[in-house]
Amino acid sequence: MDLGELKLISASNIINLRTAAGLTQAELGAKLNYSDKTISKWERGEAIPDAYVLTQLAQIFHVSVDYLLSSHDKWKSPEEIEKSKEPHYSAEMIIVVTLLGIMTAALTAFVIGWIFGVLEWRIFLVGIMLCSLVYLILDQVFKHGKHLKVALIALIVSVFVLVYFVFWDKNPWQVFLVMAPAIAIALLSTHIYKGPEKTENQPDSSEK
Repeated sequence: MDLGELKLISASNIINLRTAAGLTQAELGAKLNYSDKTISKWERGEAIPDAYVLTQLAQIFHVSVDYLLSSHDKWKSPEEIEKSKEPHYSAEMIIVVTLLGIMTAALTAFVIGWIFGVLEWRIFLVGIMLCSLVYLILDQVFKHGKHLKVALIALIVSVFVLVYFVFWDKNPWQVFLVMAPAIAIALLSTHIYKGPEKTENQPDSSEK
């Protein structure tokens, strides 16, 4: 097997694994500390990742390095693969339907209580809190945390608002003093993981 054929094989495997994982070239590049242009070059078969990067790719996609360098199908260009792949589901619709289902359940509980003479409007606050929590989870599953910060803020705010109105008769406005630092801690926690550090085997940023 010559180098040219090896480049095409690795290109095909990287494309298939990346698209199956729902990652864009930019998102994969961020995980590897490379630019999307470098990822594109690999996927066009113009270059092949070095041994260190192949190891990182194997860890990200839960395969072996040998898998990345072995032929599994006929090589296709990125354009051909993107056109041939048809989504089996809409992540956006799954999220929307799930959130609507939660609020419908909250409305149902409110109506049932209304029928029996109990008007408990705070059930909608519970629904909003659950929507925030579920959206946070679904965003991680389908969007790889694309809206993580917004989801965290929404969840924290909804929890504090719910606590405030549950104890409405005591006017516990002091709980909101805790909300700001709680949001700050949550947002800072999203920056704890910065990805693998650059090693001597990796080229300078000017080469990416």
